[in-house]
This record gives sequence, structure tokens and C-alpha cells, in this order.
Amino acid sequence: MNWGWFEGLLRAVNVYSTAFGRVWLTLVFIFRLLVYLVAAEKVWSDDQKDFDCNTLQPGCTNVCYDHFFPVSHIRLWALQLILVTCPSLLVLMHVAYREAKEERLREIQGDNYRRIYPNPGKKRGGLWWTYLLSLIFKASVDLVFLYIFFRLYKNYSLPRVVKCKLQPCPNIVDCFISRPTEKNIFTLFMVVTTCVCVVLNLIEATYLIGKRCHEHLEAGEGDSQRNNHDSSANPVGGKVFHGADYKPPMTTIPLTASLPSTLPEDEAGS
Repeated sequence: MNWGWFEGLLRAVNVYSTAFGRVWLTLVFIFRLLVYLVAAEKVWSDDQKDFDCNTLQPGCTNVCYDHFFPVSHIRLWALQLILVTCPSLLVLMHVAYREAKEERLREIQGDNYRRIYPNPGKKRGGLWWTYLLSLIFKASVDLVFLYIFFRLYKNYSLPRVVKCKLQPCPNIVDCFISRPTEKNIFTLFMVVTTCVCVVLNLIEATYLIGKRCHEHLEAGEGDSQRNNHDSSANPVGGKVFHGADYKPPMTTIPLTASLPSTLPEDEAGS
């Protein structure tokens, strides 16, 4: 299988990823994809050929191999890598859609058109949701495959000898797995790298959500501060508004000022 296009895909996604995303891409490309191509395929290449059972009964070896290895490690890992990297392709398609939309507007309105996406690769709006959902999907895929491996191969390990009593085997036969120790080492390595990738995806998703919440809080505080400054600097009509429980201060008038200084003539004559 030609995995060259995966390398180009991962390099393109690296441009639009955060720091955690770049670490995830490095881990997937070096510690999962390259290990799969260089070593794992060769280790499992003789899997069925060297699976021996101590019987000459026709079909017994094939039936026992199918029972203990319903799906090969190599094929499961190949499917896992494809599903894990596909969400990154959706992010690239979303960015390409934004760039194509900007290009159409430029062709219709000219060079002085109003840009909808000043930076098409910036994670805002729909692209932010696409990127976040891709992280959740990648983490979910890895977790599902970890569970599948655990169910098919108990504790992610292969025994040296398995006992098979399926038809058409004449009795309980011993079957020997080829290079079980080496296969267990590679299986454990792939399981550990998968767990690290899941943790990185969850950390990156938490970082994106926390950053967006922080930006919204800062924007809300900035708007409230501007509104308070405008209301204090420019009161409406030059008047000061008070609350409903406001009571104006009482002014006292001097007693001498309230009495007239001279009496009327009729009162003076009496």
C-alpha cells in the first residue's frame, strides 16, 4: 500500500494546527505511520504461514488461525490510521472552500472587494467547529480501536501456544504463534502511542474551548468598561439621574427672614 499521500496530507494540516496539533502530527507520522511501514508489516508478514499446529488434519490449521486471529493487527492498524487522518482532510477542505469563496468574490467585485475571510486558515466560525469536531472524532476512533484490540487480543498480548479444539481438528491440538515476543513489543508500542495521541487530542480540544471562552469574557469586559466610560463622560441632557429612593436635601430658612421687617399701618395704629 502506498502511504505517500499521507505524508503530504499531514504536512498540509501542520500549517493550520496549534502547537498541540503539531506534536500530534509528529507522533502519528513518526511513531505510528513510519513504524507501521518499516517494521510492523514485516513482523506480521509471515503470520499465517508460520502458524503451526501439531496435526496433519486438513483445514485444522486454517480454522484455528481464523479463530485466534479474526482480524490481523496490520489490517486493523491500517484502518485505524486511515480513519484517524481523515478528519484532518476535512479541515483542509474547509480552508480550501473559504479560499475558493474569496477568489470568486474577487473575480466578481474586483480587487477592492470586501473580504469575508481576511485569514481563511484562522480558526473562527465554522472552521473552529470543524477543527474541534475533528479532534473529538480522532480521539473517539483511537479509543474504539483500543477497545477492539483489547477484546480480540486479551491484554494486548499474544501467547506462545494456543490450544484449539474446533472442527475439523480430531482432538485438542497445540498451535504455535510465530515470533510472539516481537509482536507483543510492537503491539504494546502502538497501544502506548495511541494513548498519547488521545491525550493530546483532548488537551488540544480543551485548549481551544478555554481560549474561546477567555476571548468572550475579555470582549464582554471590554464592552462593559466602554459603556461605563461613555455614560460617565456624556450624561444625557446634562442631568444626573438618581434612584427611586433618593430624597432631596431639606433647606432651612432663617426665622428672621420669614417675618416682615415692618408692620402694616392698620396694625400699627391698633
